Amino acid sequence: MSFTHAGRTLRKVAVIGSGQIGPDIALYFTKVLSPFGVHTVVVDVSDQALANGKAKLEKKVQKGVESGAFTAEQQAQMLGAVAWTSDYQQLAGADLVVEAATENKELKAKIFAQVEGLVGPDAILCSNSSHLEPEVIFGHAKLPGRTAVVHYFFPAERNLMVEVVPGKHTAPATTQWLLSFYEAIGKVPIRVASRYGYALDPVFEGLFFACALLAEQGIGTTKQIDVVGKKTFKMGVGSFTAMNLTGGNPITAVGLDNYTTKINAWFRTPQSLKDKVAKKEPWDVPARGEVVEVPPALEAQIRDALLGAYFGICGEIVDAGLVSIADFNMGLDIALDMKPAFTFMNELGTAKALALVQAYAAKNPGFPVPKCLAALGKDNRPFEVPVVLREDRSGIAVLTIRRPKVLNALDQSVFEELRTRFQECDRDPTVRGIVLTGFGKKAFVSGADVNFLAKIDSVAMGERTSRASQVCVDAIQAVQKPTVAALNGLAFGGGIETAMACEVRIAQKGLRVLAGQPEANLGIIPGAGGTVRLPRLVGIERAAEMLRTCRPISSEKALAYGLIREEVDGDLVGRAVQLAQQLATGAAPRSRMAEGPLPNVPASLPAVDIGHLSKKVDEILCKAILGAAKLPLRDAVPFEAKCFGEVCGTEDMRIGVDNFVKNGPKAKAQFVHR
Repeated sequence: MSFTHAGRTLRKVAVIGSGQIGPDIALYFTKVLSPFGVHTVVVDVSDQALANGKAKLEKKVQKGVESGAFTAEQQAQMLGAVAWTSDYQQLAGADLVVEAATENKELKAKIFAQVEGLVGPDAILCSNSSHLEPEVIFGHAKLPGRTAVVHYFFPAERNLMVEVVPGKHTAPATTQWLLSFYEAIGKVPIRVASRYGYALDPVFEGLFFACALLAEQGIGTTKQIDVVGKKTFKMGVGSFTAMNLTGGNPITAVGLDNYTTKINAWFRTPQSLKDKVAKKEPWDVPARGEVVEVPPALEAQIRDALLGAYFGICGEIVDAGLVSIADFNMGLDIALDMKPAFTFMNELGTAKALALVQAYAAKNPGFPVPKCLAALGKDNRPFEVPVVLREDRSGIAVLTIRRPKVLNALDQSVFEELRTRFQECDRDPTVRGIVLTGFGKKAFVSGADVNFLAKIDSVAMGERTSRASQVCVDAIQAVQKPTVAALNGLAFGGGIETAMACEVRIAQKGLRVLAGQPEANLGIIPGAGGTVRLPRLVGIERAAEMLRTCRPISSEKALAYGLIREEVDGDLVGRAVQLAQQLATGAAPRSRMAEGPLPNVPASLPAVDIGHLSKKVDEILCKAILGAAKLPLRDAVPFEAKCFGEVCGTEDMRIGVDNFVKNGPKAKAQFVHR
């Protein structure tokens, strides 16, 4: 058995190093690859390290069983697919190798010299370095085209982010395969250019350095600075606590000194960190539940200094051309679990952000004011931080919705961005067709972001909210070029509503859960065209059952219903691009939605069992379905918005949305049918 992706087959993967992060990398590999029969081998020269790593992995899997994340069968499968050995000969036959040994260039070079003699010429060799440039690690590689850095983040089995860092001699095909492979197995990869520390560690370590400087200067205690940093950046823990948890003092001490020459003269290892490393002491941080008092004036002083440092560090990385703003912003959010810098600067205003950086630079010699921020800040213009990404392939624009932390859920800003992207592509003479898909393998779009629904406080606001989304979805349907929605995973609520505005939909084959309209679970009805387009695609009775019961359908059933044109076994986006080309040339039939009323609209809908759902909401939903069916498309969509507004005036809407926000999607709301 094996796992095949983009023309490359994996039968065995290897992790070298059973220290702090190697077992976690192995755990993720066996979780996602053991179902395909892929074996993972962990190699380390220390038997004690192997024993510790094996115990660590087994403990985490057992916790997964206890929490319900894994079944006992999955546990057995995962553990049975991992081998632990000090025998480097066991690397023979590995198709992918990830080295996670100590951050030492001589050691890494020695390891890969040995590995190259054991694996085949087609194997890909990666280093999970946190700082070293790939040119340094793989400088003596015989086949450098197959090498790259893949930087994981703590904890590697749960933190989705990986930085893929190609070296000067890395083959473009290697880089592209790694990016698509990690996306395919559920990680969130970003491409970062080669520089010491890459893109994200200089932020983690640089912000820690800024905190250490404040403490050394007597501007707050480490506890106070930790508390203010956590609050300012909406982090799970402050910088000093994070350093304790990751055991990062020694490697950060080395990294900061190297940044002095590799990045700029502001960076250096502070004396307080040198002392902690020498004494092997942790930082003094707040205990669990401890309340740390910070006077307002001191809090403001610490906050402004940390913001100036944060914005300046991030801006310099963009100036250096290491990473795109969209990738970097997402990386800060996922890898470092902090409020992304460019979103933050836009909210504050780039003029204020620039002033904070300039004030910090004035007090800290060698600290640069980023050119990208200076250019925008002088006129207070925002950074462009797209979440709908465009890639052109042979005349077809591929648009990808990328919001992995919320499974690509839509809010109004994403609806607006979709509208803009589709209209840009429709005007672009080089574009013959458009493909819309979602990032990752779990979801095309998981639905609408419920947080913006919770803000609706009146019938009028409900109608306005619905219309704002509808206008954007209508703009997609108005595009005259062929449009294909490639449903890579579940498409719920606003996701399937957006897909239905595309001319054609195709889906990954074998999805047990593909499409659904779960709005009634929240005490609302669809508000972006679901009651209008779904009946026109699958028929009124089938649509009404889906809408009223909230039961999703599989990709197989979606094909039988006519909701999708094809199930695709393999490269979904590649097939979508091909289909868009065929539609553009006439090689495949066009299928634009008819714009008139539906024929033979019944006077009422068949009875269905709606279970615990609101009878009042169901009444309005039925009115929306039947009323929209009798109207031409241009009138049916605004009619749905009026019905959406009406439902926002019910008690059950507030009950449903509040229940979802407080208790999550699995908890049933206690509707009162009013």
